[in-house]
Parts: sequence; C-alpha cells; structure tokens
Amino acid sequence: MEELIGVNRVAKVVKGGRRFNFAAFVVVGDGKGRVGFGSGKAREIPEAIHKATDQAKRSMIRVPLRDGRTLYHDVNGHFGAGKVILRSAPVGTGIISGGPMRAIFKALGVTDIVAKSIGSANPQNLIKATLDALSQVDSPRSVAARRGRRVSDMLGHRAISQR
Repeated sequence: MEELIGVNRVAKVVKGGRRFNFAAFVVVGDGKGRVGFGSGKAREIPEAIHKATDQAKRSMIRVPLRDGRTLYHDVNGHFGAGKVILRSAPVGTGIISGGPMRAIFKALGVTDIVAKSIGSANPQNLIKATLDALSQVDSPRSVAARRGRRVSDMLGHRAISQR
C-alpha cells in the first residue's frame, strides 16, 4: 500500500523567471506489520513520488502486532521537536490519530490504536517520531527470548489471577 503524505513546491528565481522543484513524502506498507517512509525531490511531481516510493520500500521496518490489529504495549517516540504517544486499544476502537500518523497505521495494518502528537505539527517530524516509536515495540516472544525465559512466565498466569 502506498500513501502520499504531501508534496512541497520550492521556487528558485532565475533570470528567465521561476524554476520549481518538488519534494514528495510517501509511506509504504504491506498491511501485515511492515512499514517504511521515504522522501524524494525532483523537477516533476511524478518523478519525486517515484523516488520517495523507492526510498520508502528500502527503509521498511517490521513491527510486531497483537492479533494483527494493535500494538503489544504503549510506547513513546520523538524526532526533533515532534513527540508522539502510541497506545494499544481494545477491539472496535479504530484508528484515533491525526493526519500523517493515520497513513502510517493504515499502511501498517493496525486497526485499533490511540495516538497523540505533542510538539511539532511538521508532517515529516511526526512520521519520523512515529516510526521511532514503532521501532521500540517488542513482542512478548522476543522479550522472553532475550531474557532466557518462557512466554508464559512473562505474561503471568491469567487463569489463576482471575479466580
């Protein structure tokens, strides 16, 4: 899935008039836990989008998802002045987030999440802060393997605690 976040136009004034350049920002994902972001610059918009898409495909990261719909745990991320808080949510919540973050979650395949952006509203900083947060998400299996324990030890015995 490709999602165009935005296109910036920059004008350079030369002897014959103005010369325009374009910068495109694209998010790419497979809808199953992989997502990437890319930016591309060119004289023409389609060429800038193509460059951004290629860069996004090269920079994809894998994010473990609980039940293929939300994150395993709450996480914070930041990039520059942009800060984001991502919280896992119960079934049926939907994607509650602002602008560029919504595109990332759609491309990632997340259907239930609550996200809040604090600080910068710059789309590029928000996207990079969101990807920073997503790169910190760990699954219980990977945490258990890192600590040399079983997953059941990590999660605790839910059936016993509910009595």
